Amino acid sequence: MIARLLAPALCWSCRAPAAPGAPLCRGCRRALRFLAREPVALCGLPVWAPLAYEGPAGDLVKALKFHGARAVAAEMAALIVAGAPEHFLAGALVPVPLHPGRRRTRAFNQAEAIAAEIGARTGLRLAACLSRAGSDQRQVGRGRAARLGGPAGEIRAEAPPPTAILVDDVVTTGGTLAACAAALRAAGAREVRAVAFARTGGR
Repeated sequence: MIARLLAPALCWSCRAPAAPGAPLCRGCRRALRFLAREPVALCGLPVWAPLAYEGPAGDLVKALKFHGARAVAAEMAALIVAGAPEHFLAGALVPVPLHPGRRRTRAFNQAEAIAAEIGARTGLRLAACLSRAGSDQRQVGRGRAARLGGPAGEIRAEAPPPTAILVDDVVTTGGTLAACAAALRAAGAREVRAVAFARTGGR
């Protein structure tokens, strides 16, 4: 603990010294590529993310997802809230679920961590009403056609809010978000949109 307090904060991207509490150094923060403020349509769902999934933005996602750097979720949420299209953040926040086996391994759901930080900044309610069952095959490594069809296994919704804002760390094809949206609508949600921290190029 004492060593952690004495050691300088390091950038999660280049490992250079960073300001206390900042996940990126000034240079890497300037290297972030911001996307247009207008949402895009993926698999029939309005989706918005502030950043392209490349460089320092990708390193922040990896820090949260694979290194347990939960404090990074606060920076992600701040960027989402600061740049979100007008009236886009209206409804209840619904994190994309992790398979139970993966959640046991990781000890937390990165989408839920981001959603909680968005809620802390906006006052929006967190509604963790989605769950996953069946196969826990990762999206990474699956072909594009398989990814467009959504995650392996089944997504279920229980008592969803009337207006749901899906929250995830990264959007690629939109297949996972579309599967979550379908489950929410089938269970009674009237309107569904989605936000993420980053979006892959060309989408």
